Amino acid sequence: MLQSQLKINLPSWMPRFAFAPQGQAPRGDVLVCVFQRGAMDGLNALVPVGDSNYYRNRSKLAIAQPKTGDSKSAIALDNFFGLHPALKGLKPIWDAGQLAPIHACGSPDPTRSHFDAMQYMEAGAPGNKSLGTGWLGRHLMTLNNGNTSPLRAVGMGTMLPSSLRGSVSATVMKSIVDFHLKGNAAQAATIQQTLMAMYAAPENGDALLKQSATEIEATVKLLSKVNVASYSPANGAKYPSGDFGTGMMQVAQLIKAEVGLEVACIDIGGWDTHINQGGAEGQMARLLTELGDTLGAFHADLGDKMKSVLVVTMSEFGRRVEENGSGGTDHGHANAMFLLGGGVVGRKVHGAWPGLAKENLDNGDLALTTDYRDVLSEIISKRLSNAKIAEIFPNYTPKPRGVVL
Repeated sequence: MLQSQLKINLPSWMPRFAFAPQGQAPRGDVLVCVFQRGAMDGLNALVPVGDSNYYRNRSKLAIAQPKTGDSKSAIALDNFFGLHPALKGLKPIWDAGQLAPIHACGSPDPTRSHFDAMQYMEAGAPGNKSLGTGWLGRHLMTLNNGNTSPLRAVGMGTMLPSSLRGSVSATVMKSIVDFHLKGNAAQAATIQQTLMAMYAAPENGDALLKQSATEIEATVKLLSKVNVASYSPANGAKYPSGDFGTGMMQVAQLIKAEVGLEVACIDIGGWDTHINQGGAEGQMARLLTELGDTLGAFHADLGDKMKSVLVVTMSEFGRRVEENGSGGTDHGHANAMFLLGGGVVGRKVHGAWPGLAKENLDNGDLALTTDYRDVLSEIISKRLSNAKIAEIFPNYTPKPRGVVL
């Protein structure tokens, strides 16, 4: 009866909970994971302007070498790499020493299937479909820091990200406003009655259901402290409209409210640019503008709090080096990641550049020289205070990359 009542009366965004680990360990940074679903073209995001073969392969889509006063040329980072001009929101972060891009990185699995590649990357086990947990879920499971907040891990969206799957509580929300029930007092009262009915269930009732009810109520109460309507981003930050900008702004609110957040996951889709990708302008440029301006606003909004916040971007694989006949790029291999925060080794493009000469390519793709698990392992061990890397990334020994302090 209670299970039926729960299904009828509780909104679909209500989280499913399990028991959090107990114990004590140091608290590390707040980690924000941005997944660019669809396979971003890393070669046009983090442009190898010093590699002539990039321009030989992309007569239409290539981003021009940096040129003073030309807003359509690449933004110089060093003598070899530049940002796509649409990522101008990231340049102040680079200048502040809090941006660390990594090129020629990603998953070593050769699949070109979006579904499989995302599954492997979020599981933290390329080529392995048997794991039922994600790398972040296992991180939370193995880090006993005494944090029992129902908002320890949050997925911004409508579904639990695969990376957060595990035995530790993860809350999924489209928005904080939804958890406030949009001011609907009648619905709030109905949910409260349902929760009370769960608590009054007999001793031989469903213990997990009772635990879930308790934590759902705790989540609603905790989020009631976050006033979305009156929020004004700090330092003149202006988030773009849309789900990604709104989601990142609410992550910033949760961090500032100190509700126990340790990990937040958020997606930005649309990166499968087979057709009409565009160069300095067009489809991909619009996506990069949304990404760069949002991350720039997030960084400005948090200000000094970025010293203990780390953002990492990733995508399931990259795009082919050679542009196709439809004004786009097809599925490739290695890609680019971006790290930003106070704990990164900034003002440096990390990773070993393999070159884009034909003999250096991996079947026509940018060759992979950095396994993404190396990057994530450093983040986990150095910034999140978790030494149990072997349990988080099974059957893998990470290599030190020097991307974080």
